[in-house]
Amino acid sequence: MSTLMKSRTTFPSLASNFFNTRQLFPNVWDLEKDLFDFDGGSFLMPDANIVENEKAFTIELAAPGLERNDFKVEVNNGILTISAEKEEERKEEDKNYRRKEFSYNSFSRSFTVPDNSLPDKIEAKYENGILRLYLPKKEVTVSKPAKEIKVS
Repeated sequence: MSTLMKSRTTFPSLASNFFNTRQLFPNVWDLEKDLFDFDGGSFLMPDANIVENEKAFTIELAAPGLERNDFKVEVNNGILTISAEKEEERKEEDKNYRRKEFSYNSFSRSFTVPDNSLPDKIEAKYENGILRLYLPKKEVTVSKPAKEIKVS
């Protein structure tokens, strides 16, 4: 079993290392948190687990707060792309004020489809905040060793 972690670690750590924000401003400004951790993580890339067994690969993405119709899953030229978009609008009205807020969240993750899988038979299911994709493997036919036939 292998696990892929959030891809947010590349740029923020480079930026934090370059600007050394934690050392220069220990309690004032954290570049990594301020740029990439909005609203408790809604801007972050979802974590993915990839599990392989004899019959299939399973990809699990932790994406709570979304609905089935928010996802788009495509396979194109050996690349599996999973993306989601969610727009929300909140309105609050009272006799003294009116407030309207919009939020828009999206992500996209891509994976190379293994050569021994069947991309035309991929299945996806979203349940309890987890998107699961099932990529069945091709059946491997074991060739029997050549049998020598004696000529009589």
